[in-house]
Amino acid sequence: MSKYKTDTSKETIQKAEKIAKATQRPGQTKEQTKLIAQGIQKGIEQYKKQYKAKARELDKKLKQLNNKANIPDEKTPLNAITKDQNKNNWLPWSLLMFSWVAFFIFIQN
Repeated sequence: MSKYKTDTSKETIQKAEKIAKATQRPGQTKEQTKLIAQGIQKGIEQYKKQYKAKARELDKKLKQLNNKANIPDEKTPLNAITKDQNKNNWLPWSLLMFSWVAFFIFIQN
């Protein structure tokens, strides 16, 4: 046994044994099948570790992007941000005024 203890789930062990039995050749001994199952089990564990590492990296990058998007740059002053937000306010107000004018013209006729 190795000096490092691996925490393998029963499900992983069962999957490895099932795959090893499914690929078993005629005349293959139980010991050989067991060794193949252990190799498959190690492969599954390694895949899971790599997947978890990739998921952690993606989470870190996503958090960094979210933090950058939420925090305004130091170069842009706060009043520039509010000016951008105020630029879009004229459209709904102008449409509202236009509808009132159109309504009054319609009533007059």
